[in-house]
Amino acid sequence: MARKNPFASLMAHDSPEEKAPALDYTLKGASRSILSSIDELAAKADKLMEGETIVELDPELVEVSFVKDRLDGDDQEFNELVEAIRDRGQDSPILVRPHPAKMGRYMIVFGHRRARVAKLLGRKVRAVVKELKDREHVVAQGQENSARANLSFIEKSLFASKLSRLRYDEDNSTILAALSIDRATLSKMLSVASLPEEILRAIGPAKGVGRDRWYELKLLLEKPGNHDVARKVIEEGGVSDLSSDERFNAIITCLKSAKSAGRPRASQKQNWASEDGALSAEMLAEGKRYTVSLKARGSDAKAFGEYLSEHLADLYRAFKQGKSVIERGD
Repeated sequence: MARKNPFASLMAHDSPEEKAPALDYTLKGASRSILSSIDELAAKADKLMEGETIVELDPELVEVSFVKDRLDGDDQEFNELVEAIRDRGQDSPILVRPHPAKMGRYMIVFGHRRARVAKLLGRKVRAVVKELKDREHVVAQGQENSARANLSFIEKSLFASKLSRLRYDEDNSTILAALSIDRATLSKMLSVASLPEEILRAIGPAKGVGRDRWYELKLLLEKPGNHDVARKVIEEGGVSDLSSDERFNAIITCLKSAKSAGRPRASQKQNWASEDGALSAEMLAEGKRYTVSLKARGSDAKAFGEYLSEHLADLYRAFKQGKSVIERGD
């Protein structure tokens, strides 16, 4: 049952149940610690199943893990899995544990989608049953998902956030072991996982979006008013028909546009010189401020500046009159 490191080759997995990982996410967003330990994680996950008896269970007796690790919205991938199992059967068993609170029932450690497919097709689900405590459960669940590399960055972040709230330890060693990440990556994961639930739910798993872009979205949403901007994008007609990645792109593009629109306009500079070249002026427009700077060969700059100051009232009056004429269309 050993798996090849999915990042060492672009070849498909032996089983059609497992698609090639989202390489865009992997190469751009995941930490190096994840990339360097894929084989180790896969071996640990597989070791749980070695020598164990595979049984067939009624999917009605199987319940989901107490820690959710997937976001809804990847219907195409699920449909492909349904067709693969319909055609070839369930090649890989799922891992379950006896339910800690319900006699005669089981809790899934990993293999949620395979269990869903079995229920959908009206078939028994092939499974390995193993006694595990809660901490062993979440570590195995995280290692299996990291080994397969088919969870997106945001799904792993939300999984890490849920484990953090369970407080198995004070130094987050359980989360680090489950996802094989370093503390810097975990810090960003927990930060991103704190995004508003309605926005995360609207975007979905976003398989092609990695760590850096999610963190960029986090920073953008910290700006005043940007939550409202994101909500408006979500509520726009047609957005829900986009793919998860496209919904993410629509939101972040709109937020960046709003950010650009809110910036002060760039300074506008103009220059003027008298016909005889004795006097020059530099005019600088910055928002509501307009500055005139005079420069002359001799004393003309000071003299002309004083002249302007003395006649400002007359000049402004003439300006207002001319503006009024233009507005009336006389």
